[in-house]
Amino acid sequence: MSGHSKWANTKHRKGAQDAKRGKMFTKLAKEIAVAARMGGGDPEANPRLRAGIVSARAVNMPKDNIDRAIKKGVGGLEGANYEEITYEGYGPGGVAVLVDCLTDNRNRTVGEVRFFFGKSGGNLGETGCVSYMFDKKGSILVEKGAIDEEKLLELALEAGAEDMVDDGEIFQVVTAIEDFNAVREALEKAGVAFVEASLTMIPKNTVEVAEEKTAVSLMKLLDNLEDFDDVQKVHANFDIPDELMEKIS
Repeated sequence: MSGHSKWANTKHRKGAQDAKRGKMFTKLAKEIAVAARMGGGDPEANPRLRAGIVSARAVNMPKDNIDRAIKKGVGGLEGANYEEITYEGYGPGGVAVLVDCLTDNRNRTVGEVRFFFGKSGGNLGETGCVSYMFDKKGSILVEKGAIDEEKLLELALEAGAEDMVDDGEIFQVVTAIEDFNAVREALEKAGVAFVEASLTMIPKNTVEVAEEKTAVSLMKLLDNLEDFDDVQKVHANFDIPDELMEKIS
């Protein structure tokens, strides 16, 4: 799971920068709108919408922004209709990469994603070329200091979580898809503040990237993808040694 959790930790650090906050709000608003369009505007009856709102609140997204995105999703406001697409490919060092997108222009999105892969020395592949290397799981990120580690582990396991990963500045609680909502709700009731709560793709195995040049190219690819407005989430199966990750971060 190190590939996912290390990238999640890297994104958490980036998210603390004001320059990134606007992009985070844009991505979350799109996710909330799509969730509302697909499952309705009531978060209590729409788990995906509820998870989107939780993630939005975790980064202090204004309530007006959240409400506007819900209205847009259920038809109360005009806006683009987005489709969900996942692209797959290989980055530097043979690292498998999944790119989840929400787009109103498929041609624009695939062109940009292909460009980023090529620029890094990687390549965009066919559907199914790397997705089999990942399992879909629930992921709840909790910032260290928000709760005692043993207490969080106890709460998570009692609620049905599969595992908890300690990775630097965050804890990642991992659940089966069917247990995600129950675990998230249990932690909410216990007053645990989340950095993010969402369904994600976690690698079954990881690829070690120990060469600095390769690691820099890989992180640049992931960074470029994350910064692209059409991209919602990026998943990769890398394992970069902690000391090297610290150096290039």
